[in-house]
Amino acid sequence: MTNVPGPITPTSWSYAEGFVVEDDVLIAARARAEEVGVVPVGPGAGAALRFLAAVIEARAVVEIGTGTGVSGLWLLRGMRADGVLTTVDVEAEHQRLAKQTFTDAGIPAQRARAIPGAALDVLPRLTDGHYDLVFCDGDKREYSAYLKESLRLLRPGGVVAFDNALWHDRVADPSQRDEETVAIRELGRQVAADDELVPLLLPMGDGLLMAKKASSVVE
Repeated sequence: MTNVPGPITPTSWSYAEGFVVEDDVLIAARARAEEVGVVPVGPGAGAALRFLAAVIEARAVVEIGTGTGVSGLWLLRGMRADGVLTTVDVEAEHQRLAKQTFTDAGIPAQRARAIPGAALDVLPRLTDGHYDLVFCDGDKREYSAYLKESLRLLRPGGVVAFDNALWHDRVADPSQRDEETVAIRELGRQVAADDELVPLLLPMGDGLLMAKKASSVVE
């Protein structure tokens, strides 16, 4: 009989979340996020994004949902030294705060391109097949549309990632039927059912759903 580990305890979850310690720049960015009512990725999800960007040696990354620069800084620290982050947000003030975060971290200005506007207005203007990684943390109701745009933007073998994939424990509860929960649940089904994607759901932070695009298309 196979021994299956039990559910992770709150103590172990907290230990995993804090395994990679955030520095003063990220702590300050989190404080600014709280002031403006933004909820950034947790430290565990941030560390996972940095790891992912480093493993795939990302040079070009798109971020949907700039916030105050917490996730963007994690991504930039994992990307190649010549990598460029294109970050999209409807709030220009949030992007100003994110630029301050990047400056405080010593990130050269040319490595972060901030584009104000709604994601579904901006993404169609970006270049097909150019990006190594797309990170989505915008309007949860638009997640399926972000997936479609991401697969167009990604190079073969590129990766798309979605924050809040567990959505405060609501996605796993079938009785929860609010619009955002249903949209995230449907996204998970889409990703899991697509034979050209390699999916992974990590219980970091509020859930990090990732999928690798097929490296080549078989005719």
